[in-house]
Amino acid sequence: MARVVVNVMPKQEILDPQGQAVVRALGRIGISGVNDVRQGKRFELDVEESVSQEDLRKIASDLLANTVIEDFDVVVEGDK
Repeated sequence: MARVVVNVMPKQEILDPQGQAVVRALGRIGISGVNDVRQGKRFELDVEESVSQEDLRKIASDLLANTVIEDFDVVVEGDK
């Protein structure tokens, strides 16, 4: 069994209101120097060896990410 991580982030050209809210909050708590924050999602999947890279990309693109507004990457971390 392998651990697979799928990271999903808003595309660069998409407004990220949650990230902007974090940037504003940083100023309120006295932290400066952070110019931008982008908030995304992380999914961890424990998969059997029979699940192919193509299957993993299909899971990410069809189920975990809205590919119109989000990008994703699939990282196989190895045996669990």
